[in-house]
Amino acid sequence: MKVATYPITAKPGVAWYVLALLTVVYAFNIADRYVVSTLIEPIKLDLGLSDSSIGFLTGVALALFYVGAGLPLAVFADRTNRRNLIAASLAAWSAMTAACGLTHSFWQLLLARVGVGIGEAGGTPASHALISDFFPRQRRAFALSVYSVGASIGSMIGSSAGYASDAWGWRSAFLLLAIPGIGLALLLRASVREPQRGVLDAQTTAEPASFAATLRHLIRTRALFHCLVGGMLYTLWSWGLMWWTPSYLVRSHHMSLGEAGGQLSLMHGIGGTLVLLGTAALMRRVGGRDPRTVPRFIAIAILAGTLPSIVAYCSHGKSLALAMLWLFIPLSYANFGPTFALVQNLCPPAMRAQGVAVLLFLANIANLILAPQLIGLTSDLLAPRFGTESLRIALLPLTLAGFWAAAHYWICSRHVRADLLAREPAS
Repeated sequence: MKVATYPITAKPGVAWYVLALLTVVYAFNIADRYVVSTLIEPIKLDLGLSDSSIGFLTGVALALFYVGAGLPLAVFADRTNRRNLIAASLAAWSAMTAACGLTHSFWQLLLARVGVGIGEAGGTPASHALISDFFPRQRRAFALSVYSVGASIGSMIGSSAGYASDAWGWRSAFLLLAIPGIGLALLLRASVREPQRGVLDAQTTAEPASFAATLRHLIRTRALFHCLVGGMLYTLWSWGLMWWTPSYLVRSHHMSLGEAGGQLSLMHGIGGTLVLLGTAALMRRVGGRDPRTVPRFIAIAILAGTLPSIVAYCSHGKSLALAMLWLFIPLSYANFGPTFALVQNLCPPAMRAQGVAVLLFLANIANLILAPQLIGLTSDLLAPRFGTESLRIALLPLTLAGFWAAAHYWICSRHVRADLLAREPAS
């Protein structure tokens, strides 16, 4: 499919504007996804659901269609106008978020969450590929770390939904999140132009890559393979734990939903943003030097967050648990931008949206299907014996997955330099 583009080596002001706008889009992507985690308790009470039903609603319902639509939409993004796809996706998931606030049964909310998942599937892969045509290889780890600030801001907004729920009911939180997204979609469509694909790489023109060819590249490129596996395990560990953390604080530490959401919103919004900005500054200094630095940094950051995550979910003291969460949650953001940059740099321009879509496919299988459902089922099975502490016990084994994720990123660092050099002649 022929796409109207304009050749650029983007002016700094244009590149920064596009990056800032896509960061805001990403913030709404995360907020609209994460808000259900914050609202688990009132939704469960209002609709009379079990933990396993909530696990299906908050995770599986979104993920099955997010990951199912994500791969074909990524193939489409690598062949068509990425700006238009992002704008249309944003408008769609915002509308379906509003629909979540109008539901009155489990099945209605389930269908609305399915719609959110399909809409969100078109946003992130196309955004990564678009940013990679505004920033060169040496600056992509920096640019995508800045972009990832949207995750911490979005998580803060989603966590703050507890205040809206306490004041006006849980449905109001969905409506408040949906309205700005429509306006943002119109702004993106009107003010951003589609750049020439691969303009900042040696390979500025390339035939569209099939999904089969992309999969072969992902599997055969050793650094990329271990990056993808590490990213999946990282997401299982970090976001798998965080999905249930508001309920954990309510049940095991007797906090109100507003109090738990308020504490978590600060951890995401302030702590996560500071870590992301620190990571961006570090990547600006070292990201273009020895490429092994990037995966090694990720491995160390995950290890640094794994130990406090273990303590946070073991502790029976609220103060200690919150203190450890203040370490675990912000540190879990350190790998966002560097991982995204590894995928973009190790994929040819015609495979970039598909490459990140496969990463998100694996990550969301772990984060939205495996973790919520298994933890919910385990909590239900343990509840007759352990009562409200069943959720804590279900979460504890997941804290160890951080060690496994870090190991794959360290293996990635052993291959990344050779794999980047191997890509250069084809670029």
